[in-house]
Amino acid sequence: MRERKTNIESVETVKIAGDTPALRLFSLLELIASQDKQFSLQDLVDSTDLPKPTVHRMLQQLESANMLIRDTDGRHYCVGGRLRRLAEDLLLNDTKYGARHAVLRALGNELGESCNLTALSGNEVLYLDRVETDAPLRFYLRPGSRVPVHCSASGKVLLAQLPPAQRRRLLSNVPFDVYTKNTIRSLEELEVELEKVKEQGYAFDNEEFLPGLFCVAVLVPRANGSRSNMAVATQAPIMRMTPDKALAALPALQRAAQALMQIEAERYAD
Repeated sequence: MRERKTNIESVETVKIAGDTPALRLFSLLELIASQDKQFSLQDLVDSTDLPKPTVHRMLQQLESANMLIRDTDGRHYCVGGRLRRLAEDLLLNDTKYGARHAVLRALGNELGESCNLTALSGNEVLYLDRVETDAPLRFYLRPGSRVPVHCSASGKVLLAQLPPAQRRRLLSNVPFDVYTKNTIRSLEELEVELEKVKEQGYAFDNEEFLPGLFCVAVLVPRANGSRSNMAVATQAPIMRMTPDKALAALPALQRAAQALMQIEAERYAD
């Protein structure tokens, strides 16, 4: 058992299993997808039971299929567009119906406002699922919609759990476009906000992306305590949602988050 520190955060050799070459490629992708850092050929060699020529050939195959791409230094790899689209399509199609949608529907009925389930996708927030209020005045956003991470409540709670170094890598090329007078305009300003979000356990979007829209979000935790990539939120026009009303909605949001966590835990236990 080798214990060499690499970008692939593993202290033991990972067995790349599979009866066919395709399954072994899939096993390697599972290892890659579980990490939050870029990696090199040598990192994978040090972290797996495969010889270097084999890992090199597998990376070439994944790169040619646009599942992985090389960083600008030519040595490190990161997720390619095809692999990212696959992950997003799986999340979107998995949440249109079933248990998670039922939780979201119950939350919407309890609060009387639109509610959504979101995930971090690069430097954007992806709407995985959504239920709309019956109120005549509403902001319509469909599943598959994307919003900027720096001016959304869900984006803030998802970012707040990340280590500062990882956040900086993720946000290094974010333009911090200004949408309203309340939009956060710099990484420094966002870091201050994220420290507050991390401490309080929820985040607001107070007309930061769309004028007249207020949103509150909480993280959907994972049962094993690992990092989550899911948040649940409710939003409404400011004439119906104030900061006090958003705080009053927190218990319902937190119950929904716990129910969603349990659904995920049961799914992975099967």
